Amino acid sequence: MRLGIIGGGQLGRMIALAGYPLDIRSTVLEPGTGSSAAQVCEHIAGEFDDLQALYKLAQASDVVTFEFENVPVESARWLAERVPVFPPSRALEVSQERLAEKQFFQSLGIPTPPFAPIESEADFHRAVAEIGLPAVLKTRRFGYDGKGQAVIRTPDEANAAWQKLGGRPLILEGFVKFDRELSLVAVRGRDGQIVTYPLIENVHIDGILHRSIAPAPDLGEELTERAAEFAARVLTELNYVGVLTIEWFQDGPRLLANEMAPRVHNSGHWTIEGALTSQFENHVRAVCGLPLGRADAVGFSAMYNFIGDALPTPAVLANPDAHLHLYGKSARPGRKIGHVTLRANSAAELQEKLPEWDAQFARK
Repeated sequence: MRLGIIGGGQLGRMIALAGYPLDIRSTVLEPGTGSSAAQVCEHIAGEFDDLQALYKLAQASDVVTFEFENVPVESARWLAERVPVFPPSRALEVSQERLAEKQFFQSLGIPTPPFAPIESEADFHRAVAEIGLPAVLKTRRFGYDGKGQAVIRTPDEANAAWQKLGGRPLILEGFVKFDRELSLVAVRGRDGQIVTYPLIENVHIDGILHRSIAPAPDLGEELTERAAEFAARVLTELNYVGVLTIEWFQDGPRLLANEMAPRVHNSGHWTIEGALTSQFENHVRAVCGLPLGRADAVGFSAMYNFIGDALPTPAVLANPDAHLHLYGKSARPGRKIGHVTLRANSAAELQEKLPEWDAQFARK
């Protein structure tokens, strides 16, 4: 089977690599040359709205997926008229616009932080008065890894945030004094089967994921079941196929939906070594119409991102618990160039080793 992937970054790379043992060969569409994914599979050079390039991808593929959520919806629809495309374009529409995303969650009875749409400066000041401070002002489109947003704690910061982001459609969200950030990676097959991975605890630095722990420690069964049930509502409503991730704020017994990503996700990288079936293999299985694999954790895992540059390979692999993944990218500030996953046999062992791992893989 031939799999087309829109986007040539590290997620596309790991999707393509997951296909090889299943005799599934991938082709990526990516504007640049020498991208992370293009190093391991066929590559079509072209913009994501270039109909000629999209046609070549359709001709080279039995099914098409994507590795990032800002794929032009029109391109996904155009392709879907010629070849099956999963996840569906509606998932792109919902996830690309933060206001639509929050409204979608609420329509399914999934709690979110308070929010208000911002179309003008008057809307902004009204929303600040109603929601209160602290709050977060965000662009509705194209923000990721902390980009396109500003935390507001004081009236002076409110004025600065408006000067920085005003003049475009925005959303103001109430700042949640959460206990921790969690994420749930789930996958739905073409036949409607849904498999969910354990909840993951995440730590972000400057808006970029630094560390994930899976399964998240100190979880009650009720919280895990609630997250899985919420995810099932989203997957079913969208008639979704593939991996989807929902990021949550945990506030005591409450889960508040922050955002969703209709793709494989950074917080799920631990599944390559730490689950019975990785998120990448299960995504390939789902979009290609194959039965899904079990998503149970194998032991306990911590995953660290390498941002900007990576530690020398010998230093990483000197840790006997480490599994290193480098993405074939050059070093650059703020750029994800690799990750390392470390395994433990028990929750107690992971907690014992975590201070040492935190020190070894601390963000510089």
